[in-house]
Amino acid sequence: MAASTVPEPVASFIAAVNRHDEQAFLDAFAPDGAVDDWGRTFNGREQIKAWSDKEFIGSHGTLAVEEVETAGDTITVIGDWRSDHANGRSKFVFDVGGDKLAKMTIREG
Repeated sequence: MAASTVPEPVASFIAAVNRHDEQAFLDAFAPDGAVDDWGRTFNGREQIKAWSDKEFIGSHGTLAVEEVETAGDTITVIGDWRSDHANGRSKFVFDVGGDKLAKMTIREG
């Protein structure tokens, strides 16, 4: 499925990730946003940045979107993740609050 079918604000978030734009990546999250990466939770901008520096933006990650599902304020994206840290099909579940991401959960796709 084309990335253009991904609703906002997730579409802009994925574009920021794929161009390794750390500021846009961080700005996509609500101030109290969180990342749950396979059961490890990172809360707030400082923890998200520290995690991302090593495992997400800092590892030159890119996501090729394959499937998208929307249910209320939850957008699920399944795609092929490629980075210097980890590779493979992954499921990204985004809890959206207004125009910001409240939480991103990463699991096996």
